[in-house]
Amino acid sequence: MPDSRPARLVVLVSGAGTNLQALLDTIAVQHVVGYGAEVVAVGADREDIAGLRRAREAGIPTYVCRLGDHADRAAWDVALTRATEEYEPDLVVSAGFMKIVGAEFLARFQGRFINTHPALLPSFPGAQAVREALAHGVRITGCTVHFVDDGVDTGPIIAQGAVEVRDEDDETALHERIKDVERRLLVEVVGRLARDGYRIEGRKVRIP
Repeated sequence: MPDSRPARLVVLVSGAGTNLQALLDTIAVQHVVGYGAEVVAVGADREDIAGLRRAREAGIPTYVCRLGDHADRAAWDVALTRATEEYEPDLVVSAGFMKIVGAEFLARFQGRFINTHPALLPSFPGAQAVREALAHGVRITGCTVHFVDDGVDTGPIIAQGAVEVRDEDDETALHERIKDVERRLLVEVVGRLARDGYRIEGRKVRIP
């Protein structure tokens, strides 16, 4: 990337799919050529979730790889990798995908697999980032868009957005404001990567 065609995006979801919807809405407004990318498939780790319904309503192919349908996590990882490969993605976007992928998936998509995290990494990695930020008493937190590696929220950082912590905030209120920034940042970052290309130099992501 970039080249003469739009980048192919596969989006992975586990729940409501609001980040997916933000991507779809932006592409609908800017059109595929203007945005520089199109969502060619949506994958999930479970059936009957809003994220899949959003994709199907938009006419986008979907697939489901449930962990319980496979002998172990490694077998599930191979199945997820193969199902994703079928759509020949340029970028894979984790949009609230709540499973940790394994070695097979990373070997195939590392450097092209994007995730969001509700904190300013490297602070507060892991599943309780918003709660831990509040407990720590930080005055500024936010969200991070990063490439996924084999650690927990340790991959190269692409972009970050700041969110002020208010005195009256509880975990839910703070997380909702972070999600608002996260959606905008993810859409912006994916579009820039698709249109302009990028390179990863150590821990730094360079976008022309």
